[in-house]
Amino acid sequence: MAGILTPAFVKSNPLTVPNKLPLWRGFNLLEKFNGDHNQPFQKTDFQMMAKWGFNFARLPMSYHCWSKPDNWLQMDENVLKEIDQAIEHGIKYKIHVNLNLHRIPGYCVNPPDEPLNLWKDDQALEAAAFHWQTFAKRYKRINSKKLSFDLINEPSNVDEQDYVRVVTRIVNAIRQEDPDRLIVIDGLHYGTKPVFGAADLNVGQSTRGYGPMQVSHYKASWVKADWNVPTWPLNPDGNDMWDKDRLKRDIFDPWKNLMDKGVGVHVGEWGAYQHTPHDVSLAWMKDNLEIWKENGWGWSLWNLRGSFGILDSERQDVTYEDYNGHKLDRKMLELLQQY
Repeated sequence: MAGILTPAFVKSNPLTVPNKLPLWRGFNLLEKFNGDHNQPFQKTDFQMMAKWGFNFARLPMSYHCWSKPDNWLQMDENVLKEIDQAIEHGIKYKIHVNLNLHRIPGYCVNPPDEPLNLWKDDQALEAAAFHWQTFAKRYKRINSKKLSFDLINEPSNVDEQDYVRVVTRIVNAIRQEDPDRLIVIDGLHYGTKPVFGAADLNVGQSTRGYGPMQVSHYKASWVKADWNVPTWPLNPDGNDMWDKDRLKRDIFDPWKNLMDKGVGVHVGEWGAYQHTPHDVSLAWMKDNLEIWKENGWGWSLWNLRGSFGILDSERQDVTYEDYNGHKLDRKMLELLQQY
């Protein structure tokens, strides 16, 4: 009929970006981030995220929550059931759950060091593959639209060849049990550098949104640096200025090049610490979010509740709103909801 375009003749949207990962937007939940503070995940977190329109929860976990370095191949079923429960919450509230090993046999970006080196010791690698293969077998009946695996948090001090060898071994172990599981690997150098050598593995890659650290980690106790109070743009009168254009060029364009090779990209962690001035945090966050929207990338803020988050962040320059027993940063929430 005249005036009706068949699909073959409809112009494609030039802004559509062929990212192979869904547009996941959400938060990191930290109940099993540290083996010393091993807690069940909270149903209310999933309820709040769903109510606010988010669809993603990354669960960075330490294997010390269910196993120990002196007996890597024994896993505590009671703790695994708490992970089951988190996945069930995700399914109920339509929140995609992304399991991540923040501490894996042989490696963690945080102290203490593991007894063996994942990048060099086969015993550690086989234990790491065993843990992921156990998860693969346990969850093989859950669709990848609802659950994905993010293998190793923020690899550092490892060359690309060793890293690709390690993740290939783990990917193969997972696919022996569940060939269709959606798998993501973090970029090199603490998640910041794309892994072009893994482009043929058919896995997504996770980047970070912490640059520059002078903004995101101002006064963070674990970063040994003495920085001036940040602005955004940062240092506009100096020789080392950071603004949206530099974020795009220096940090994210290499990841866009990876995506152009057919690899899905997601920003697995990002955020600004509680001591960064609130208006600076929001301006910096907005520029990041605009870049990611342009690239078609999802993201997950570190964290939901806590010093980077929208709840209970203890910032001193925010007027909080009481919300379900929490202190809500409404301005930050509304910014995130726009993207």
